[in-house]
Amino acid sequence: MAVAEKAPKKVYYRKQIPLFRLVQKIKLWPSRRGLLHGVRSFEIRGDYGEVITHCNKRMIVRDSKKSRSARWLRNKYSFGNCPACKIPEWKLEKYSATFFRRRFGSQLSDDERPSQTT
Repeated sequence: MAVAEKAPKKVYYRKQIPLFRLVQKIKLWPSRRGLLHGVRSFEIRGDYGEVITHCNKRMIVRDSKKSRSARWLRNKYSFGNCPACKIPEWKLEKYSATFFRRRFGSQLSDDERPSQTT
């Protein structure tokens, strides 16, 4: 008897949330070549942050809502996954079930309250 797998639950986030909050929650990083990397650690240092991936790449990034990496994460522009990072299939399925809306969704704030639209 085959066990039916559940489809990942749809998760909604606000479209213009800061990049640092998004990376801390999703734990994925898009490279300039279009590969998705798994984030091993992320440390905030003022306006900048240090991203260390599972393939031991270290990047210093700036917090921005409109940066290339923030846009690529929101719009899911990736051409593949890093073979060295070995991102699990469940994480990719969860990421593909994530949606970004302008007026609806979680803002990923510290005190998570339901978002209201006016």
